[in-house]
Amino acid sequence: MSRTTIRLLVLLSALSIIGVVITQMYWVRRAFDLRERQFNQRINVALQDVAEQLAQVNKVMLQNNPVEQLATDYFLVNTNSTIDPVLLEHYLKTTFQKYEIVTDFEVGVYDCATDRMFYGVSLSTRNDQKKPTQTANWLKTSKYPYYFGIRFPNHGMAIVNDLRGWIGSSLLVLVAIGFFAYALFVILRQKQLTEIQRDFINNMTHELQTPISTIRIAADVLSTNAITTQPERLKKYVKIVQEETTRLQNQVETVLNMAKAEKNKLELNIEWLDVHQVVDSIAERYGSNLTLHLNAPEPYLHADRAHLTNAITNLLDNAFKYSPQSPAVHLTTVAQAQKLTLTVRDNGIGIAPEHQQNVFKNFYRVPTGNLHNVKGFGIGLSYVRQIAKAHGWKLELESEVGKGSAFKITINQAHATPHSVR
Repeated sequence: MSRTTIRLLVLLSALSIIGVVITQMYWVRRAFDLRERQFNQRINVALQDVAEQLAQVNKVMLQNNPVEQLATDYFLVNTNSTIDPVLLEHYLKTTFQKYEIVTDFEVGVYDCATDRMFYGVSLSTRNDQKKPTQTANWLKTSKYPYYFGIRFPNHGMAIVNDLRGWIGSSLLVLVAIGFFAYALFVILRQKQLTEIQRDFINNMTHELQTPISTIRIAADVLSTNAITTQPERLKKYVKIVQEETTRLQNQVETVLNMAKAEKNKLELNIEWLDVHQVVDSIAERYGSNLTLHLNAPEPYLHADRAHLTNAITNLLDNAFKYSPQSPAVHLTTVAQAQKLTLTVRDNGIGIAPEHQQNVFKNFYRVPTGNLHNVKGFGIGLSYVRQIAKAHGWKLELESEVGKGSAFKITINQAHATPHSVR
């Protein structure tokens, strides 16, 4: 399946998921509004019924609609006569139960003599609990001399309870969408890992074929009878076998070390080192293209010599691989505030900002289109990161496309003991 097809499928899947979520939210909102209107209508009808019962008791006439809604959760009911609070409580509870209004509510009776709400009480159709409540800030009106107010503090929750079926189905839809999105992510991630694994195997095959082919050719030459009469030529081909064997061994060890590092089984043989001596031993193989600036006055640290050597070598190899035909690579050491910083800087092609965080991942190589002119496994920088992490060092990258890159390893000399790695 091509990348274009995969991207199209991902886009369509994302749009479908967004569409389903928006549609579900829209219908839940519509259902909430509908239930809210139904709830208010039931409250309005029930309060009219209560007002008529009070009017019959007090033998007064009511206007056509004695109920007025002043807020989402607040109603006023005109009674045209004085109100007995105990009788009002009884009518409210029995009428609400009749209309299946199961909720908590608060009642306050208006006193026209003092122009205030009094007898505030909190009731519920769920139980027989009754407790006083404050009514000082309740809205009032000058339209009626006798009325009572009623609040529903859990107005929203009462409607939500009526929508439990809708909410449950919506949650199931969201869970299903979540599983689908996760499955899509796993599939794409697995495909990416498969591609990375395939690229790694191809790169490793090509990298290993070179020393193996060279050793085979040298072995064929050494197996001839005439080679014994040509000591200089014999010495030359023996050296080639030794160099290519060492190269092959280093490549295998790099892969094995990365596997150990990923499993946190990297073994460190810590010793007291002069980092300048390590750098000098490495620099010989790079010739005049490598410039050293060893400025640290006390270049001493605790580290594993082999892994430190490999880390510096990987950084230098990376610098030369991605530099132009006339590379200029600089290795610098500076010390300040009990910290030693080792920097490898090149004048290479540089790394774009979107790739800088990924270059330290296993098998990651900066995309170059269909060009594969730079050899390698794609694990060199990942190995350097693992070594830095194992020793407790700080690894940083500064890079700009077309202007080269600088890799910095900062080592705290005051705390030379590395992190324990088993």
